[in-house]
Amino acid sequence: MSSEPIGTALTLEQHWDRIRDTVSRAGHCAIASVDADGSPNVTPIGTVFLRDDASGFYFDEYTEALARNLDSDPRVCLMAVNSNPLFWLRSLVTARFPSAPGVRLYGTVGPKRPATDEEMRQVRARVRNLVRLKGGKLLWSDFSQVRDLTFTDYRPVRYPHMMSHLWQ
Repeated sequence: MSSEPIGTALTLEQHWDRIRDTVSRAGHCAIASVDADGSPNVTPIGTVFLRDDASGFYFDEYTEALARNLDSDPRVCLMAVNSNPLFWLRSLVTARFPSAPGVRLYGTVGPKRPATDEEMRQVRARVRNLVRLKGGKLLWSDFSQVRDLTFTDYRPVRYPHMMSHLWQ
């Protein structure tokens, strides 16, 4: 994988549809942050939603360390990787990724705020089947607070030998 950032504000906008597709295929994301002392932290987030304009939001539940870190530094890196075993098996068999395997998004997180009706509709649609289960009800019944994400750059997850046709 390459470690060089390749995105700019212009290419972020140019590739935003592909980025949104990649994040939606991932199923869940992880948000990296640093605390006041500079120690890193990675928080899994299953409720990230991207908008049309290089921004998004997530439901701020079960994120104590991330929330503390954002108080001292709102900069984050969101990483989404397609972890579907069939995606990886097909890609390995054909030696070609049919779509991007993952993406990193760099930006900032805003303060916690009440979710809008539309944001609540989106999360309910995502968890509607799972919230019927006992564990799902425990995890996803009380969502009400979100934080906005504003992205300024991106970097694809790269495996050059199998994805030279992607991110052109």
